[in-house]
Amino acid sequence: MRVVSWNVNGLRSVHRKGFLPWLAGARAQVVAVQEVRARADQLPDEVRAPSRWKTHFVAAERPGYSGVGLFCRTEPDDVETRLGEAEFDVEGRLQIARFGKLTVVNGYFPNGNGKDRDLSRIPYKLAFYRRLFEQLEKPLRDGGRVLVVGDFNTAHQDLDLARPRENRETSGFRPEERAEFDRWIRAGWVDTFRHFHKGGGHYSWWSQRVGVREKNIGWRIDYVLATPAAMAYVKKAAIHPDVTGSDHCPVSVDLDPAVR
Repeated sequence: MRVVSWNVNGLRSVHRKGFLPWLAGARAQVVAVQEVRARADQLPDEVRAPSRWKTHFVAAERPGYSGVGLFCRTEPDDVETRLGEAEFDVEGRLQIARFGKLTVVNGYFPNGNGKDRDLSRIPYKLAFYRRLFEQLEKPLRDGGRVLVVGDFNTAHQDLDLARPRENRETSGFRPEERAEFDRWIRAGWVDTFRHFHKGGGHYSWWSQRVGVREKNIGWRIDYVLATPAAMAYVKKAAIHPDVTGSDHCPVSVDLDPAVR
């Protein structure tokens, strides 16, 4: 069973660049996308309801902003989309989908930058992290099989970005953001990719400036975190930098089908 996560940086945009052929060949049972940037009724019919896929979308109240979506081979048993706090729920950043014993949490974690890249959104970002952590604390403690996938907008360690020294004061690598990520790991969440791949040079986001992606000057800010109970079924984790169309690339895990 393959679960894939991809910040598509506009689903309508990535559709024009070959999203559906990629989706057909991804060999995935669940594909979670972030930064949809459209309501479901604004998506082309073939994207909103592709053949042989079940879909679910959550949009922000602000037009053309944020949003998450799920493409699933089978219908989820249920999907929750709210953290119960209006400041988060209006931005369309969350889906919690249950497939039998497996829960897939699709999150588009906030960026800490304000409109003028002034770090003003860091408190909001950290509050989102903490509220979701609290919501998932019980299934983690009770041995639930949970994956949290998405754009976390934080590079955890030095080896998770190409130029750590130059970015210590940049949102996405500031100490308080990394400390919040540390809290998840200390609590028992497993960074699935790092479990299998210990070295650096693996990134999931690159600036759109000319030549940056070609030189692999990137950040690893897209993750699949697993509870220990889910990690027992994870056989492989991967990043797919060859997939273009967005400034992010997909990340994935392969699981034993018995996880469900």
